[in-house]
Amino acid sequence: QVQLVESGGGLVQPGGSLRLSCAASGSIFTIYTMGWYRQAPGKQRELVATITSGGSTNYADSVKGRFTISRDNAKNTVYLQMNSLKPEDTALYYCNAGVLLVIMKDVTAWGQGTQVTVSS
Repeated sequence: QVQLVESGGGLVQPGGSLRLSCAASGSIFTIYTMGWYRQAPGKQRELVATITSGGSTNYADSVKGRFTISRDNAKNTVYLQMNSLKPEDTALYYCNAGVLLVIMKDVTAWGQGTQVTVSS
């Protein structure tokens, strides 16, 4: 019904930058809040940042001032600009979206994840 496809992960040195993208497709009527979560090995999945359809944002304390979330509603796409990356940012990053389908059903969709590795 809804597919989220992430891209932009990779290997970067400490202090470097990466930009993640996540495009939603399918039987979408509208998308509510979109967000990014991450899960490091041996740890629980945690919220990184969210953005509402109106553009209000929320960030985890650990990424405030370094990461910026944005979205293009016309393209059903959310972005995560990650600057000043640290080794502790290494994780599998997942895209998330709250979606109202054309059949007027609310669903929560997850992407398959994109790996971010910060290492020298």
